[in-house]
Amino acid sequence: MTAPGLSGVGLKNPWRRVRIDAGDTFKMIRIPILLYDKIIDHAKREWPIECCGILSGKGDTIEKAYELRNEEESSIRYIMSPQEQLRVFDEMDKESMEMVAIYHSHPHTIPFPSETDVRLFFYPEVASIIISLKDEKDPVVKAFRIGQEAIYLEEINIVT
Repeated sequence: MTAPGLSGVGLKNPWRRVRIDAGDTFKMIRIPILLYDKIIDHAKREWPIECCGILSGKGDTIEKAYELRNEEESSIRYIMSPQEQLRVFDEMDKESMEMVAIYHSHPHTIPFPSETDVRLFFYPEVASIIISLKDEKDPVVKAFRIGQEAIYLEEINIVT
């Protein structure tokens, strides 16, 4: 769900939209390196279209990655299959896990939520993880909480 070059954002510096106040409580997403590598690999395999998926676990620790199909088959936006989402939610329930994050890729732009990402993000309690393949040889992965008032940058802790 990206806008090419963040043109829809209307800011020269999109990082200005990230609110970092002393009073904000920052969360940290913990992800095993194997799952971190898996979502990057997913993004590379789907290039030049955006990949998308769901990350589940307990608390802020990711334990499983679900690759979903981008029904849009677009390089600038994604739509997860509702049937695949229901299947994932059923599996998470059976395993007593919760959705920790939704991830998707930006094949040609930076890892920052586009205007479309913000407008269509329906789960403010989970993280939005974006994998940028703007530099194919050096993917960049960032996590955000998308709130009503601002976008909050989250730390990603890769664990072995």
